Amino acid sequence: CQPDEIKKKANGSEICSRRFFTWEEIGLRTGRIQPHLQEKWLVIDRKVYDISSFYKRHPGGQRVISHYAGQDATDAFTAFHLSKAQPNKYLNSLLIGELAHDQPSCEPSKNQLLINDFRELRSTVEKMGLLTPSLLFFSLIFLHILFFDISAWLIIWYFGTSSIPFYTGVAFFTIAQTQLSWLQHDLGHLSVLKTSKGNHIAHRIILSLLKGFPAKWWNSLHFQHHAKPNCFRKDPDLNMHPIAFSLGKKLSREVHLGFPHHRLV
Repeated sequence: CQPDEIKKKANGSEICSRRFFTWEEIGLRTGRIQPHLQEKWLVIDRKVYDISSFYKRHPGGQRVISHYAGQDATDAFTAFHLSKAQPNKYLNSLLIGELAHDQPSCEPSKNQLLINDFRELRSTVEKMGLLTPSLLFFSLIFLHILFFDISAWLIIWYFGTSSIPFYTGVAFFTIAQTQLSWLQHDLGHLSVLKTSKGNHIAHRIILSLLKGFPAKWWNSLHFQHHAKPNCFRKDPDLNMHPIAFSLGKKLSREVHLGFPHHRLV
């Protein structure tokens, strides 16, 4: 089979076939529109994938992948996966076709020029090495955290709990915990170590053991935040409105107006 063809078995023999889809067909497969309520499709690099059954088993959480049902997920896929080898193992079994040749690479409701500019910027940043993790930098950050954390306890242990040593210890401990929060944040973004597995293991240690929060819970919410930033009903941070993170009565949200899939900002 050619790279853009799908392998199927018929009567014990392997055949190759193509299926081409329009954005109108894909836009109906969000899992929320009748009569295609149970179907969830998305597009990555013009390839169409059926995630109707897979989304519940998605390692990054079912919500973050479901948020892109009926849409182009190319840039989100690139941003969320440090290595493409592992996710490609799943994608091969989910491939059902590709965009028709007369279809644009993204939904008609989106600005292709803006998307191309973003992808070009990302490529330039990667070539400049600005996304390459620095183990020395993060090692020094971790030592910096240990210094303030240990110092906080030693100050109170040695000088007692009178006002000056107590508040000095609190200040040192606050600095350590704040820095630790940002370190776990960078680990959650796979930005510290060179492999996804290494980042995930270190993230669990930092967040679960040192901070006392479940890493899976944090990842589920934070991944949704970056998958659909500032989009009401999909960004958990914005869902806290009107308590925090949002001002005013108008919120950005995604709504279906038939086709195409519109994003109102």
